[in-house]
Amino acid sequence: MSTLKYKRILLKLSGEALAGESGFGIDPTEVEAIAARVKEVHQSGVEVAIVIGAGNLWRGKQGLERGMDRATADYMGMLGTVMNALALMDALERDGVYTRVLSAIEMRAIAEPYIRRRAIRHMEKGRIVIFGAGTGNPFFSTDTAAALRAAEIEADVVIKATKVDGVYDSDPKRNPDAKKFDHLTYIEVLNRRLEVMDSTAISLCMENHLPILVLNLWDPSALLLALQGEPVGTLVTD
Repeated sequence: MSTLKYKRILLKLSGEALAGESGFGIDPTEVEAIAARVKEVHQSGVEVAIVIGAGNLWRGKQGLERGMDRATADYMGMLGTVMNALALMDALERDGVYTRVLSAIEMRAIAEPYIRRRAIRHMEKGRIVIFGAGTGNPFFSTDTAAALRAAEIEADVVIKATKVDGVYDSDPKRNPDAKKFDHLTYIEVLNRRLEVMDSTAISLCMENHLPILVLNLWDPSALLLALQGEPVGTLVTD
């Protein structure tokens, strides 16, 4: 690839992306497909960091509806993100890509503790870094973890991977007349209550002037075209 608009990216994946059609659990075929897409981007010369959710393994909302303590539910979700991170790491390394999992909650037997400078150094050495366990604190989503880690590693953009080709004013699957946005400001996202990322993550990106690009990861060309600066998906900026 001749020219790249972004040199270092933070890719935010939902846990459901690893689940396949069932919507629950970890589907090895889906994990391998995502690993292949990430490898393609990495081979283009982009430094890649990843944050994965845990909705395929645990939904804290279900626990809260039954009276579970919020902090306990959130910690369970953090552990789920580490399981997903290990699955993706394994798929990447089987495909020949050196990968490191860094966890915000110490579990040295399976992951390195998160240290900002270590994470940056791994990427500089050509390794993909997967951040597990969210921020390490309850009451924060993996969206917020993605925004925080992206700011810490000085990423050029947060890429929110979805199964649609951008942000719409309503659900395009239910409304054929839904309008797609090519560009939005942070304030517009917050005021319109668009489901790009949660409000804490949006505010964190806004404060750090960190662009958010929402695109369809399952479009074979979308991610590479976006890295070249082509108008793909929906870009959220100042």
